[in-house]
Amino acid sequence: MALVTLIEYADASAEVRSVYDDIMKTRKVDWVNNFWKALAHDPVLLRRTWQQVKEVMAPGALDPLVKEMVYIAVSATNGCEYCTYSHTASARKQGMSDAMLMELMAVVGLANATNRLTNGLRVEVDERFRS
Repeated sequence: MALVTLIEYADASAEVRSVYDDIMKTRKVDWVNNFWKALAHDPVLLRRTWQQVKEVMAPGALDPLVKEMVYIAVSATNGCEYCTYSHTASARKQGMSDAMLMELMAVVGLANATNRLTNGLRVEVDERFRS
């Protein structure tokens, strides 16, 4: 359960509704997910976060599926259940298969394990990697 009341569209201020409308238009959906409803208590934070999401997650050097998969990896590592589910759903809509998700999680698990070993052992970075 969220620590704040989720602000539904019908109860939102005009400023918040404007952001909600842009979210729905951009995503081509007829609903706003709970993350945004929680942020709506602070319209400035809501708008700023949405603008950042639109800019960063837009197609660029990385395609949208790769960006979603990176988001899944970071969310899983950070233990964010909501973000893991949300971005897995988005990645699946963009073509991510079970096999791709399993391979991604294998890489995440390996990276977490080797990062901890390296940090624990205080392994110095090879000079060749610094150039």
